[in-house]
Amino acid sequence: MSEIEAKEEVAFEKKIEKAKELLEKLSSPDITLSDSLDVYKKGIKELDEAQKLLDEAKLIFTTKEKDNSEPF
Repeated sequence: MSEIEAKEEVAFEKKIEKAKELLEKLSSPDITLSDSLDVYKKGIKELDEAQKLLDEAKLIFTTKEKDNSEPF
């Protein structure tokens, strides 16, 4: 795994952890409607960013896989 791929994996994991934390906040019975909307928006942003990282990793994997399958 390259250094860039390792950093992307860490970033992806952090985005997922942050989304989980926000989900816990959203599940709180004490959260106001206004706060829940803010938390929801932040959660969607974290998940969108995680999805982008996942898509980039998939592209890298697919490209490497294709490069390795071509004859010399």
